[in-house]
Amino acid sequence: MAQPPKYRSELHLAQLLPNLITFSAMCAGLTGIRFAIFGQFEAAVGMILVAAVLDGLDGRIARLLRSESEIGAELDSLVDFVNFGVAPGLIIYMWGLHGLQSGGWIATLIYASCCLLRLARFNIGNRPNLLEVGDKPASSNFTGVPSPAGAMLALLPTYVGFLAPSAGVLPPPLLALYMVLIGGLMISRFPTPSFKSVTFYAENVRYVIVGFVALVAALLTFPWETMVIITLGYVGVLLVSLWQARKDRRRTSAD
Repeated sequence: MAQPPKYRSELHLAQLLPNLITFSAMCAGLTGIRFAIFGQFEAAVGMILVAAVLDGLDGRIARLLRSESEIGAELDSLVDFVNFGVAPGLIIYMWGLHGLQSGGWIATLIYASCCLLRLARFNIGNRPNLLEVGDKPASSNFTGVPSPAGAMLALLPTYVGFLAPSAGVLPPPLLALYMVLIGGLMISRFPTPSFKSVTFYAENVRYVIVGFVALVAALLTFPWETMVIITLGYVGVLLVSLWQARKDRRRTSAD
């Protein structure tokens, strides 16, 4: 009895683009570790910044091309752990924590573990049937600091160190405490702003484009100065969000 012909599904190359970007981000993060091993810390941190940019592109391109998939979401989460948990932790350890020996390594492990927990909680938040009570605030906010932002915060001492090498590295005990603090921010439950929800009027598009071009130009010309300003600005936003959350909590308790 003749068997019916087998039909093979076809995919356009464009549908693979989001996953290709995800793998490119992973390559950037791992290359950052390689640069750190050879003591090229500016290049190492630069690779993490490249990975962060690629991380911001893959999901948006997937939605634009309507090529979202479960495997793509899982790949994105796994790569985020490599790029924003493992790689920054190792870079910081080799840059300024190795002198603390076991203490520095413990701080690195705590930071990476917090990043992993943050990503796991985010994944659960995207599956309503598995959602933990109180784990997902309003859609305009995240719960805790997102892992890419956590990595940018963790790397702040390196930006300052690149700008003022004569000042030396932050004392290892303080750097270790700082890494643990950033890890704690990632697994905290206070709401942090999601810039995905930012909107603007259509007639202001030209200003947004000019501002974006100015930001890119600043990053290419004065990378570490710009990263310090961006990171400190984000810290300011976090403080405002924390103040607002406490204010709302008091108001709710009073009612």
